[in-house]
Amino acid sequence: MMTLNKNLRIKLLGALLGALLGYVYWYFVGCQDGCTIQSVWWRMSLWAAVMGYLLTSMILEYFNDKKLKK
Repeated sequence: MMTLNKNLRIKLLGALLGALLGYVYWYFVGCQDGCTIQSVWWRMSLWAAVMGYLLTSMILEYFNDKKLKK
């Protein structure tokens, strides 16, 4: 079995958390018509998962650069 490195696991966790929060947002706030992303639960979850992955990646890169400068 192939193991994932620590950074990739954290990024995937960020994507999973993003997808969950995207679904919660769609459930409570999402719009019914006229919104291309927010009108369907899976599109909102997918979009939020990508955003969660990217945000987690940016945060990890910031902390890794900060750690290397010390």
